Amino acid sequence: MNAPRCILMFSSSIVGNEVYLQHTIPLLTQYLPNIEELLFIPFAGVSVSWDDYTAKVQNALPDYQVNGIHQFPNAQQALEDAQAILVGGGNTFNLLNQLYQQDLICVIKSQVNRGIPYVGWSAGSNICSNSIRTTNDMPIIQPPSFDALNFLPFQLNPHYTDYQTPGHNGETRAQRIEEFCMLNPNIPVIGIREGTALLLQGKSLVLKGELDGVVFEGGEQIVIKPEQDLSKYLSKCLKI
Repeated sequence: MNAPRCILMFSSSIVGNEVYLQHTIPLLTQYLPNIEELLFIPFAGVSVSWDDYTAKVQNALPDYQVNGIHQFPNAQQALEDAQAILVGGGNTFNLLNQLYQQDLICVIKSQVNRGIPYVGWSAGSNICSNSIRTTNDMPIIQPPSFDALNFLPFQLNPHYTDYQTPGHNGETRAQRIEEFCMLNPNIPVIGIREGTALLLQGKSLVLKGELDGVVFEGGEQIVIKPEQDLSKYLSKCLKI
């Protein structure tokens, strides 16, 4: 029998001036018990080499053995052998494109659906949505599809913020998400702030951290609180 799914989706790798990935460690310790090795997917990294990216994550998480998937001769086999999957942030379009190019989408979905833990931040969380259409990233490359891992039957927006730079006349984050909702009224979008995460365990979905999040749905912005049960959004009927 497969174990329940365990998916941790962090908004960011850093909170304020904290040390890289420091805020993720308590949740990793709590929800990844008995895990010693993490298979790291660094494909969102564009301005950093995948080797350097992997080394940076290893330095930040010394209690684990972090192995870059690109260092294995067979990436699909590496996923099948993984104790847990870790997907870093960067450019979401590049990440998804690499997963398609290397034919890893189905393997990741299969492993996670049978209970292998998945941890992502930023872009690594974005791809847990049904698509990457609400990422904040520039589309520097065009993947074969915007369809993502579909662990969540709604859209996710990491790094969500209400801040508007004084004197800046471009759209706010909320305005951009509202535009998406106008064209896709049946698809909620959940914005999670830096320092927070969504935790999907089995059929349960909760917001972790100390800050509120926001759900954009039906022309409304609904504030969600830490530890609030969001499981109802897992059963939304979507039309893409």
